[in-house]
Amino acid sequence: MTDPAALEGLPLPEQRHAAIGHDAARDAVLQQLREGRLPGAYLLHGPQGIGKATFAFDLAASILLATGDETPERVREQVAALSHPNLFVLRRRPKDSKGYYTAIRIEDVRELRDALHHTRGRAGHRIAILDSIDECNPSAANALLKTLEEPPADTTFLLVSHRPGQLLPTIKSRCHTIALRPLEDSMVARVVTADIPDLDSDTLRRALTLAGGRPRRAFETLAVAEDSPVGPLVVWLQSPDTLPAGTPLALADAIGADPQGPDMSFAREILLDWLADEARNAALQPESRLRLASATELWDKANALLGEADSVNLDIKQTLVVLFDAIRKHRQTTAISTEPQ
Repeated sequence: MTDPAALEGLPLPEQRHAAIGHDAARDAVLQQLREGRLPGAYLLHGPQGIGKATFAFDLAASILLATGDETPERVREQVAALSHPNLFVLRRRPKDSKGYYTAIRIEDVRELRDALHHTRGRAGHRIAILDSIDECNPSAANALLKTLEEPPADTTFLLVSHRPGQLLPTIKSRCHTIALRPLEDSMVARVVTADIPDLDSDTLRRALTLAGGRPRRAFETLAVAEDSPVGPLVVWLQSPDTLPAGTPLALADAIGADPQGPDMSFAREILLDWLADEARNAALQPESRLRLASATELWDKANALLGEADSVNLDIKQTLVVLFDAIRKHRQTTAISTEPQ
């Protein structure tokens, strides 16, 4: 069964030979490895789609190679196949032949814990990757916490998180935190062209424009049509308070035409990312308390609107119109409040 996070025709994170980018973070971990002071757990967090899981498997291969007795080729081969005896990976498990469980469950964590306490099958450090810890249900998260409090010897956990703010504070306190950031366009281009070498320059440029430093989003962009309304949405979000008033309505009609289609899914992700960035940027400006309060309220409203649309099958076009109007009013209000006096 295909991994639920897989993109059709592209290798999984464990199947890539190395992660592109995140060099400073990689160097810091490898320095700790050389000095023999690897922590019990790393929390690798950052926006979704920037290569955190690929980075985790890259680190795992480096640690397994440095502490084991096998050749680089053999280690990489086993990591790609998830067959190395000192590598443990926890993801959502298949529920049946048709789908996966919606969360990582407590029994999954207990199975991992028991496996880590067995006699090791090979010399060297052991690595446990959770991809992602965000998908642990509350019982699983609490079971994982107990393992992190008393980790097995010579074992390091690599916890991938897209939403670290929602994790248990006690889990975060047990981890060495590594914040990973979106990549430069040149690095995203390297990732994309490594898998699609014959991509023409115009298509690549469009993908990079919409990717925002996220290789996964670049690949997703290639799956939508060139005349997709996602591009105009990105343009509108750059200045939602200045473009013609009819723009949001036209965008809502185009994006919501197929509520289950790739345009809607992609647009929703872009909207939530924009809202998160707006709140984050407002928090970095202590003098603009109004902007932060407005951004926080807007974030809550957007999630409530989209959640309600999902749960009771509301008209997604009307939901988008309301959300776009709230974004426009937020920008107009906060632009006035932050003008120089």
